[in-house]
Amino acid sequence: MEKVIKNKRIKEIVEVLEKVSKGNFDSFCSIKNPSQPDEIDTVAIGINMMISDLKERMKKIREMEELEKIFKIREIARKEDIERKLKALEESRVALMNILEDVEEERKKAEEEKNKTLAIVENFADGLLMFDKGKTLILINPQAEIFLGVKRDNVLSKKSEALAGFPEFKKIFDIIGTEIQPCFRKEISFSESLILELTSLPIFLEGEGIGYLLILHDITREKYVEQIKTEFVSLAAHQLRTPLSAIKWSLKMILDGDLGPLPKEQADFLHKALLSNERLIHLVNDLLDVTRIEEGRFIYKSEEKEIAKIVETVFNSYLDLAKEKEISLELEKLKDEFPLIRVDEEKIKLAVQNLIENAMIYTLPKGKVKVTMDIKNGDFFFSVQDTGIGIPKEVQERIFTKFFRASNAAKIDTEGSGLGLFITKNIIEAHGGKIWFESEEGKGTTFYFTLPVSKEKKENYGKRV
Repeated sequence: MEKVIKNKRIKEIVEVLEKVSKGNFDSFCSIKNPSQPDEIDTVAIGINMMISDLKERMKKIREMEELEKIFKIREIARKEDIERKLKALEESRVALMNILEDVEEERKKAEEEKNKTLAIVENFADGLLMFDKGKTLILINPQAEIFLGVKRDNVLSKKSEALAGFPEFKKIFDIIGTEIQPCFRKEISFSESLILELTSLPIFLEGEGIGYLLILHDITREKYVEQIKTEFVSLAAHQLRTPLSAIKWSLKMILDGDLGPLPKEQADFLHKALLSNERLIHLVNDLLDVTRIEEGRFIYKSEEKEIAKIVETVFNSYLDLAKEKEISLELEKLKDEFPLIRVDEEKIKLAVQNLIENAMIYTLPKGKVKVTMDIKNGDFFFSVQDTGIGIPKEVQERIFTKFFRASNAAKIDTEGSGLGLFITKNIIEAHGGKIWFESEEGKGTTFYFTLPVSKEKKENYGKRV
């Protein structure tokens, strides 16, 4: 019986070992008497200890395998991440190289454009001076060096105040000031052989002012040609004036009957010849006035005069013409008294006459011409308003230029010279006044001018008023 029990216990141990061999570490051998183990219990205890140890080892092995899997996954992920990053870096490198190539290409283009610009500046026929916002000279081209007789190294990077100490620069800054006036144009005579037109322009970059550009344009030849032309016109006009005057008086003597009576038909022809002669004399006088204006000797007799009386005298001389043309001619004095003004009476009469005459010529019958006198802002104010043909908008900017006539005006008065308004503008400006106009084609024109009243006369006039 004991032998059978032993065999059963051994068989159990064998079964447990078989399960262990198949990876089942949860099976253990039973112990019959743990406190006093026999040989089989001792073996069973040893086997159980071995199974526990194997189970622990297998657990660690599985944990190691799990860790290894995790590490492998992480390694793969890391490698993939690295590869992805390397790929992105490579793409970035390629893109950067492309950008660098584009930048280099644009740099070369910019360098080429810069060189072209510098070549243009260096070879420009006009003198160029560029100042930054701080009024420091940052560019001067060779032509400007020639005009001003200076060397670039001596003037570059100097402020306008310092440059004003140079003789030729002084002439420039005496006109535009060391602060440099923008949008400025004026002639400067450096010598008989050098006359320059100075233009000052502000320079903007993206809407922000970054400095100023002074352009020196040589107009010596143009002024010389203009002088020759003026001298020729003056000479020709003077030479024409004498024979024209002789013809005029001869015709008047014949028409007045000093040489005997004339048949009506002959008198009519001679009267037309006299009118044509007077138009020629008027044109010659206009040409002489233009030459005097260009020579700067037009205003030569300036005296204190009653400006209102001058205007009234000219106005009254057109009353008969207004009646003949059936035009309403009106004079409005908005002040009872006007101050004395220093003027060249003959020239002011001519200016007023030109404005009123133009209004009369270009106003159709039944129309209206209104002359107004006033004092505005302390200055004498004059206006001539008509209901005539008006001035086309597209030619208004040329209205004060020599020999210019609007097409609609030329159709009405075919004999005008186009000099009247040019002369009038110069007369008013020579007296320190301003002239302007407002016009709309088909609805009429209003010309205005002002003449300055001296400070003393303003004060006295203000006390009287």
